[in-house]
Amino acid sequence: MDTETGTVRYFPSLKDIVSAKQVLNEVIATTPLTPNRNLSERFNCDIWLKREDLQQVRSYKIRGAYNKIRSLSKEECDRGVVCASAGNHAQGVAYSCHKLKIKGKIFMPKTTPKQKIESVRMWGGEYVEIVLVGDTFDAASDAAKRACSEENMVFIPPFDEPKIIEGQATVALEILQQTAGAIDYVFVPIGGGGLAAGVGSYFSQISPGTKVIGVEPAGAACMKASIDNGGVIKLPEINKFVDGAAVQKAGDYTYEICKVVLDDIITVPEGEVCTTILNLYNRDAIVVEPAGALSIAALNHYKDKLAGKTVVCIVSGSNNDITRMEEIKERSLLFEGLRHYFIINMPQRSGSMAMFINEILSPNEDIIFFEYKKKINRESGPAMLGIEIQKPEDLSSLIERMKAHNLEFEYLNDKPTMFEYLVF
Repeated sequence: MDTETGTVRYFPSLKDIVSAKQVLNEVIATTPLTPNRNLSERFNCDIWLKREDLQQVRSYKIRGAYNKIRSLSKEECDRGVVCASAGNHAQGVAYSCHKLKIKGKIFMPKTTPKQKIESVRMWGGEYVEIVLVGDTFDAASDAAKRACSEENMVFIPPFDEPKIIEGQATVALEILQQTAGAIDYVFVPIGGGGLAAGVGSYFSQISPGTKVIGVEPAGAACMKASIDNGGVIKLPEINKFVDGAAVQKAGDYTYEICKVVLDDIITVPEGEVCTTILNLYNRDAIVVEPAGALSIAALNHYKDKLAGKTVVCIVSGSNNDITRMEEIKERSLLFEGLRHYFIINMPQRSGSMAMFINEILSPNEDIIFFEYKKKINRESGPAMLGIEIQKPEDLSSLIERMKAHNLEFEYLNDKPTMFEYLVF
């Protein structure tokens, strides 16, 4: 495919995508495309959610994994397969191994939520061995490739492989089969780029008037960095919170396709993702993982362009661990500007804490964290306080009251290194 940006070595054809759909009919049902009233009213447009969170393995990843494994020769199947994944691709591979009775070895970062590890074990059963290694997807991928070479097994990439991309492209095929009118925008999450490349390639051929918007977590925006750079680069470090999209380096195939088919890439702060997760749960009873909320969180960044439009958001997965909800709430409140942390040099005298509560805090402010250790023979000692306020603009008056009482303090929210060490 020739483009103004150069020659793309590989581009999914309509024939290959339709063939992938026929293969996937063996294991998946078409997921719903459902209208969302709350979001439609909020953004004054017609918003539909492609519910890939309702897949049997609770994410779209089964599409690419099964399509690739199903394409292997008998000799390759007999050797067994290896993959690396932060969770969802692993579940797709595990399910495929069990379905096709193929031996699999799955490498996952040690930081993978327990719920995803248990799901991989459940889907794969006796056909799958799980190996936890490293702190990132990329570390797990390196270990998987070494094991693949040493044990003569077949590597199943999570995103950068034609059969994987063609499998993910079937999401777009279903969307266009499920809609009667034109789609103005489709928002698609990006980790390594397999889903975005597949969806974008299908829309570019069947519905070129649809704008395809990629969405990455701000702390792991590898595709945007690569496109801005003019070539694939590896991010020196990433925020691993949005684990399903926390990738340091985009794929070579996916990069070449995405730079052609994506109309824009949005980066969404991790805290905004958390707010979206909570809103979906509270308002629509939809449970999503962080990566699954990316496409909906991006709507805030496009709200001025959406009025009157028809919009599809791909909800990519729902493999969330309930034990993460406290952290999700914390990150959401921090993003919304409602929770603040300070180290305060507190006078070591009777009644100093009562003074802080009675004279500095307003009735609508609450201490949600307090840690203090009395220092012997000192007039004052450091106390760490977390304070929740009602409105973001209340912070300035709180700080003014602390200054008026001559308290020495350090605000932690804008000191990322210290904040991560002390709070998370």
